[in-house]
Amino acid sequence: MKYKILGNTGLKVSTLCLGTMNYGGKGFFNYMGDLDQNMVDEQMKTVVDSGVNFIDTANIYSEGLSEIMIGKAIGNLGLNRDDLVLATKVRGSTGKGENNKGLSKKHILQEIDASLKRLNTDYIDLYQIHTSDPLTPIEETIRTLDDLVRSGKIRYFGASNIAAWELMKGLAYSKYNHLDRFSSLQANYSLDVRDAERELIPLLKDQNIGMMIWSPLSGGLMTGKYKRNAEKEGGRLSKFPFPPFHEERAYDILDILEPISKAKNVSISQLALAWLLHQNVVTSVIIGATKLHQLEDNLKSVDVIFNEEELKQLDEVSQLPPEYPGNVIEAMTSDRSSGEDFLNK
Repeated sequence: MKYKILGNTGLKVSTLCLGTMNYGGKGFFNYMGDLDQNMVDEQMKTVVDSGVNFIDTANIYSEGLSEIMIGKAIGNLGLNRDDLVLATKVRGSTGKGENNKGLSKKHILQEIDASLKRLNTDYIDLYQIHTSDPLTPIEETIRTLDDLVRSGKIRYFGASNIAAWELMKGLAYSKYNHLDRFSSLQANYSLDVRDAERELIPLLKDQNIGMMIWSPLSGGLMTGKYKRNAEKEGGRLSKFPFPPFHEERAYDILDILEPISKAKNVSISQLALAWLLHQNVVTSVIIGATKLHQLEDNLKSVDVIFNEEELKQLDEVSQLPPEYPGNVIEAMTSDRSSGEDFLNK
């Protein structure tokens, strides 16, 4: 296993992170999977034995059951809590009350204690806002998160699924008020979905923010199990086609990945994950699986190495189409180029 520093912190996290959205199968998240405690214990043991120290969950996954099962697994396996980096999230609805959602001080303070109890721990390493809250000022949210750091209930805080301008607004508020700041962004990014390269990734590099990747295989599309013009039966995409993906582009990418897969004698999934691990901006890629053999296969992605020609092929076939203002900025600033590609510096 390999490790990276998370953003501008001193925290080392494994470049693969265990995703746990499929734990418990309760409520809305049943479509993701319904792993029971024995399966959860088995997954946790497998990843920890491989060197993974990073576990990601959320307070709304299976209505809190995912957090409970992770806490139980740590105890059942006799794991050292301090060897793990536990990440969870806050923002989604946890009840019918008007204040049982969002990023207000009231909701955050209520939910941090609930998550600590479910995870059976005294602190959370990375506490993330699950998305933005248009009704709560970002200033209120950041001051509350800063208070939680100072209280010792959390070590760092991060964001997920927010726009670049929102993230920058939060970073600026922290800087000029001498508060803790966002250490990471969890975002959707894959060979098939490179939209984050337009605004988010340049910001993350400029501000030294860690990047965690969710749905790195585009809901299973980038595993090679689905074929062009064929029905998507027996997989998650047949039940819930999320996140949004670029299907035709994905099949063009798979046409490139298939011969590389055969030449290297590795799975297409490993190649898709390894491409993300080759991107300097990426800190950790979240992997989740309903079957143990899938998880074991994904873990091998850290050993895959691409040569320059393979990376060039994949970059060309998965490139985003030009879009304003990026295309105009590129054309008008070519006279100031240092000869270095900003996205890959």
